[in-house]
Amino acid sequence: MNAVGRVALAPAKPVLIYDGDCNFCRLWIRRWQQRTGDTVEYVSLQADSVAVQFPELSRETLQEAVHLVGTDGSVQRAAAAVFGALAAVNPWPLWIYRSLPGARPVTETAYRMVARHRSIFSLLTRLFWGSNLEPASYALVRWLFLRGLGLVYLVAFLSLGSQVLGLAGSRGILPAEQTMGLAAQHWSAGGLSRFLAEPTLCWFRADDVFLKGQCTVGVILSGLVIAGIFQAPCLLLLWLLYLSLTVVGGVFLGYQWDNLLLETGLLAIFFAPVRWSAGLRRELAPSRCILWLLRWLLFRLLFASGCVKLLSGDRTWHELTALTFHYETQPLPTWVGWYVHQLPAWFQKGSCAAMFGVELVLPLFIWFPRRLRLLAFWPLVLLQLAIMLTGNYTFFNYLTLVLCLTLLDDQALRRLFPNFVLQRLGEGAAWERVHPRRWQHLARRLAVFPLTAVILILTGEQMLGMFRVRIDWPQPVQRLDEWASPFRSVNSYGLFAVMTTSRPEIVVEGSRDGVTWLPYEFPFKPGALDVAPRFVAPHQPRLDWQMWFAALGDVRQNPWFINFAVRLMQGAPEVLALVRHNPFPGRPPKYIRASLYEYRFTDSAGRQANGTWWRRDAKGLYCPPISLNGRQGL
Repeated sequence: MNAVGRVALAPAKPVLIYDGDCNFCRLWIRRWQQRTGDTVEYVSLQADSVAVQFPELSRETLQEAVHLVGTDGSVQRAAAAVFGALAAVNPWPLWIYRSLPGARPVTETAYRMVARHRSIFSLLTRLFWGSNLEPASYALVRWLFLRGLGLVYLVAFLSLGSQVLGLAGSRGILPAEQTMGLAAQHWSAGGLSRFLAEPTLCWFRADDVFLKGQCTVGVILSGLVIAGIFQAPCLLLLWLLYLSLTVVGGVFLGYQWDNLLLETGLLAIFFAPVRWSAGLRRELAPSRCILWLLRWLLFRLLFASGCVKLLSGDRTWHELTALTFHYETQPLPTWVGWYVHQLPAWFQKGSCAAMFGVELVLPLFIWFPRRLRLLAFWPLVLLQLAIMLTGNYTFFNYLTLVLCLTLLDDQALRRLFPNFVLQRLGEGAAWERVHPRRWQHLARRLAVFPLTAVILILTGEQMLGMFRVRIDWPQPVQRLDEWASPFRSVNSYGLFAVMTTSRPEIVVEGSRDGVTWLPYEFPFKPGALDVAPRFVAPHQPRLDWQMWFAALGDVRQNPWFINFAVRLMQGAPEVLALVRHNPFPGRPPKYIRASLYEYRFTDSAGRQANGTWWRRDAKGLYCPPISLNGRQGL
């Protein structure tokens, strides 16, 4: 215990004696007082009561270090006294100090170094933490985070609901009923095992009504989350519904932001209030463990995005020239992207370097003290806003902004909230400090700790794999990875590892006679040269997006494209609703073909002269003419 003596008159509760003339000491004592509450008494050595109550402790001795007088009369000093006082709320540091070999000399040496240079560390404290060292609260952060996530869920379900029948309906491109039929043949054993392998509610039924119903229920549940009603159970159901739809959605719901929404949504279940209405009294404070897991998710998302670009070996990233291509070759650019593409090469290289700074350096600030986290917040937000202005990345950037909220605390957000919200949330936090409900704390820990262990194990494996660290993982870890994979809720991230330096585009055409071919126009992907790139995010036109990926390969690598062509020749209204212009409104075409073009942005002179945003060069056929009878067209 590092006891340095005893006192004759033992106090009723532990007493920590500190130097009241030391600014550094006063800053940290205020923080410890907030953490330990009335379980520990804090007394300045300058107080007259110290000499009266503890005459055994001289003033010179007390000025050397803090001292903790225990209820048994024992006295500890320096690091032992600090850990002993904080053990009232967190016994782990004291246990490490006592039990871990080397912990005691290391911490005591560190304490002596700080004590000898208090003025320097006082300056560092104010620089990194500010003048207020009271433990941060996150009631407001949770309030805003959950409503932001509810909005993202709302957009995701509304967007998918408007397309789901064309994508996965009975007359869609990849019918869910056929998908589940094949899955049933593969998992003929049935029961829980097939749900764990393909976790979707469509095992019950996969018809059009049920698909639309899942989206509709998702919209309703999202509204309840936004309203702050039954948030935890609603988030659980939202996660289950979105997982269900991603399983049957195939390639159309296999994007990183779909996985990111599932992973964020899973963590949010344990971050949300457990009572029926958020902000009322007797509510548990947000779980710090889940808060740090959300920050860990944000860190992995950002840091991995920077790392994969460098680790891929792509010269355009290494030479900082990637952004000279990116704005015109990205899946769905905006008209702002056209203008940014016209800027000089030095600007594009400087923007690329700045992006690497934001993605590789600022994520490290997530693990630093409060002020550095707040310093990182705004550049991260500005990067997302810049991406949103120049490209349509669905709800991905909005969800990233919601995750960035976890870098803040209530003190940073307080000015944004009306008084009645602050009062309600403040009362709940104050109530918990006075009357903690131990059974709720225990129940949450029993749920959070296993989840934390699984996430840290699997994400640690993923991060090491990203850096090509080869480890022969134990069999239990491999099985855990196999078990968790179908749920798409612990993922690796990183977009545009290799930059696309050209833009192939597929133009789908139909014909009734095999001679005259008319093009289908898509709502948002490039087609007609004089149509400006549009803003569409946070909605995701999933067929438009998948056409971009299909153009990077060939038709044999994208069998869904043949299904799409068949639905056009059948005149399926659900699929035709996914295109902007159907050139065959009365009777569907007999033949479908797809031509491949390379698209480029025009320059300012070309646009002024011709009024066009794009120019293109023919590259040949992507898919030769096909018909429903299986014969090629003329």
